[in-house]
Order: sequence, then C-alpha cells, then structure tokens
Amino acid sequence: MSTPSGFDELIHPATRLSVVALLAAAEWADFPFVRDSLSLSDSALSKQLHTLEEAGYLEIRKEGGGRKRRTRVRLTARGRSAFEGHVAALRAIVESATPTAPGGPPPDDAPPAATGTPDTRPQYPRHAKAGR
Repeated sequence: MSTPSGFDELIHPATRLSVVALLAAAEWADFPFVRDSLSLSDSALSKQLHTLEEAGYLEIRKEGGGRKRRTRVRLTARGRSAFEGHVAALRAIVESATPTAPGGPPPDDAPPAATGTPDTRPQYPRHAKAGR
C-alpha cells in the first residue's frame, strides 16, 4: 500500500501530532496550557515547537518581559492545512484496512469468526504426568 496524499512525516510523531491537534482547536494557546495538557516537560515541548516553527507550521510569540514573560503559540495557515491533510490521510489508511464482507458487516450478535486452524492436539488433564 502506498502512502496516501497528505500524509505528513513531520506531524506524524505522536508528540507533534498531539501538539498540532491541540492547537487546531484554538486561535492562540499559552505555553503552560499546551505543556500541561500534553504532560510534557518545558524542554520537550520547546523542542517540538521549534521543529514545527522551522517548518512554518507554527507561529510563536513572546510577550512581556522578566517574570511576566508569556509565550503563546498558534498554527499558521500552512500548519492547519498540513494537519487537515494528515488527518485525511490517516482516515484513508484506516478505511482501506477495514475489511468489508460482501453482505456488509456482521450483525452485533454474530459469533466471532474463527481464526487460524483448529487445535487438534490431544487434550490431557493438567495433573497427568508423562511416562508414569
């Protein structure tokens, strides 16, 4: 199977995908909010934000100074487009992997399908000992 159009290797790692997904739902987000929402350390989040910013997917603003310095981030139009394309590509992968039966999906009360070959080995009681 080939990789669908829109799949983005830069966004795909779980941490970056989580960052971009969180930011897709907001206009701007404060650094502590993103860090705490994703349970990341300051350094881990900074590294991911820097990588996404270099790709043009994020805008980072530092406001204020001293102890009141505030870092805010947002997706750029390019980042939002890349995220939407990546989500669409992931959906295409999942949908192509979903088996479809000729008559549609089995009913909810259908027994599970058998897998593999039946176990034809002799069944012995657990207390039986070989050679006695």
